[in-house]
Amino acid sequence: SSGINAEYGIQSNLRMRLTRRLYSPAVASLKSILDGELSSIKAAGTFKNERVITTPMAPHIGVTSSSDKVLNFCSNNYLGLSSHPEVIEAGRRAITDFGNGLSSVRFICGTQTIHKVLEDAISKFHGTEDTILYISCFDANAGIFETVMTPEDAVFSDQLNHASIIDGIRLSKCQKHRYKNRDMADLESQLAASSARIKMIVTDGVFSMDGTIAPLQEICDIAEKYDALVFIDECHATGFLGETGRGTPELTGTDNRVHIINSTLGKALGGACGGYTTGPKQVVDILRQRSRPYLFSNTMPPAVVGASLKVFELLNESSELPQRVYSNTMHFRSRMEEAGFTLSGSTHPICPVMLYDASLASSFADELLKRGIYVIGFSFPVVPKGLARIRVQMSAAHTIPDIDRCVDAFIEVGREKGVIE
Repeated sequence: SSGINAEYGIQSNLRMRLTRRLYSPAVASLKSILDGELSSIKAAGTFKNERVITTPMAPHIGVTSSSDKVLNFCSNNYLGLSSHPEVIEAGRRAITDFGNGLSSVRFICGTQTIHKVLEDAISKFHGTEDTILYISCFDANAGIFETVMTPEDAVFSDQLNHASIIDGIRLSKCQKHRYKNRDMADLESQLAASSARIKMIVTDGVFSMDGTIAPLQEICDIAEKYDALVFIDECHATGFLGETGRGTPELTGTDNRVHIINSTLGKALGGACGGYTTGPKQVVDILRQRSRPYLFSNTMPPAVVGASLKVFELLNESSELPQRVYSNTMHFRSRMEEAGFTLSGSTHPICPVMLYDASLASSFADELLKRGIYVIGFSFPVVPKGLARIRVQMSAAHTIPDIDRCVDAFIEVGREKGVIE
């Protein structure tokens, strides 16, 4: 009896504390303000609902809203390696050999042999001097500009660069310039007017909302003319773009002209998490000393490191997967354009189907899901107002019948909604 009473007293006390926390005047005011914001997002048709997946990542996945598996065409799983049996087994072995985690940042007691082996493998893959690992590429982008660039230096950033690049540049005290997307005349005019000590051109290798590729040949020509560095974010290129998957530099023939590369292990290269900066040894050395996301974030888990090493091993053995991504991409693009859809980009596996209206993009995606096709509508603030779209993404794991089924569903819904005839 006394035990029951004591337990009841504890529960009652917890409920009282929770009630005070939830209904304090400050919390009530905050909730009211945010309810208004959320209502306006819903009214604009841009509220983002998260669909819940019940299976490993693959071309065919289970979702809670459907009793049958659906075809997934919105994942960054470009090479189909997120659930590859050899990658999974490599992760399991790493847990057995090195544990679940390090409970530490790298410089205290968070560096194991496999972290150094992975950094070396990435450097060899890109043909660079050294590499530093981060828990995400967002962290890599947050760390580099603040660390490397000073008020004497200047960054020249493409206006459509990823949000993590924009946020990373904001953290730096350097001089900040923004040029129009892929506009080389605008870039050159700004560089010509700069007297900065270090000039760094910053661009996405691939612009992920449009599936367009940075003109690296022209960027490198301008950089050499004005003695500037070239930095690229390769998150939507590493592993699958170019003949052997070495990314945008390989695709554009600029392998030895790009100086610093940031990329991710969380998309094509296994799909878990992790990012990195690779480039000159001195850049990596200063990042190890001063990069705040590196110094104050836990080290990458051994399972992710082990799995990532297997991914690089597979890529070094064969270029079959990058080539399959390309052939799947061209099959989808050609069929969709023949049907009358407008697609952004040209050869990248990100294939944005332009619908322009936010509500249309959202309802179009919902109708596709009813037909077993999992895609997501993108609208403001992810893309500019009036440029809503469905971003379809190809994978090496898709088959031609998978792709044809997706296109057929697009055609059916497109005709119903008057998007195509």
